[in-house]
Amino acid sequence: MALTMTAMATVIGCSPMHSSHGYIPDEELVAKLRPGVHDRDSVTSLFGSPSSVAQFNGETWLYVKRESEHIAFFDEKIMEQDVLAIRFNKAGVVSGVKRYAMADGKVLTPVERKTPTRGKEMTVLEQLFGNVGRFTGQGQ
Repeated sequence: MALTMTAMATVIGCSPMHSSHGYIPDEELVAKLRPGVHDRDSVTSLFGSPSSVAQFNGETWLYVKRESEHIAFFDEKIMEQDVLAIRFNKAGVVSGVKRYAMADGKVLTPVERKTPTRGKEMTVLEQLFGNVGRFTGQGQ
């Protein structure tokens, strides 16, 4: 009986957790958006605030939706990701609308280098016993 309960708890604990984050407007709603006609305010009223704004010039708004799966202690696995990019010209009027799927993206691997810091690296024992004898019993 205990073995059966342990096996059931293991199976339940390892079942995948699905999560959905973000928002992408429907195709019908995106079709209403006209380049050269709509501005930032009308895009906000149609779609709401963007998920992100491009850092380089702020002229591209991104609406992102991501479906992922997470099992126990393993890394999260992205199942599906969609991005709606809306570009604005300098006057703040829509100049282009483009959709991207997960297949359009590239996987980036962050650099694992460490930045060296100045100073002495101390061992655990040096940290524990480093202040022994430095203090006097007299108040200052």
